[in-house]
Amino acid sequence: MQDSGITVVLGASPKVERYSNRAMEMLWQHRIDFEGIGNRSFEFREKKIINNIAESEWKAKKIDTISLYLTAKNQEVWKEWIFLTKPRRVIFNPGTENEDFERALEARGILALRECTLVLLATNQY
Repeated sequence: MQDSGITVVLGASPKVERYSNRAMEMLWQHRIDFEGIGNRSFEFREKKIINNIAESEWKAKKIDTISLYLTAKNQEVWKEWIFLTKPRRVIFNPGTENEDFERALEARGILALRECTLVLLATNQY
């Protein structure tokens, strides 16, 4: 299980059929503290999902994990922010693989995992 800090779901969607939404639901069910950033703001289980990190009230919290639900192209604008937040790990969910970014994270001491957040949670390996 997660040892300390929050999880950020980057690419959060209000659509229940999206994997990012399912991940937030499973994080909530497992009582893992998380925040979401999507392309628009919305409410999820009384939690405000934001679309702009400047809106963040939790930016002072330590980020343990970033669970990516963005394609490699859409990750570009978030790279510097991710480097600055220094999470323990970044999970590249299926379809988000990005070798260059993964290497850059590893070079900074950040674990870059090609995993599925849903599977990790379902098998108690999160």
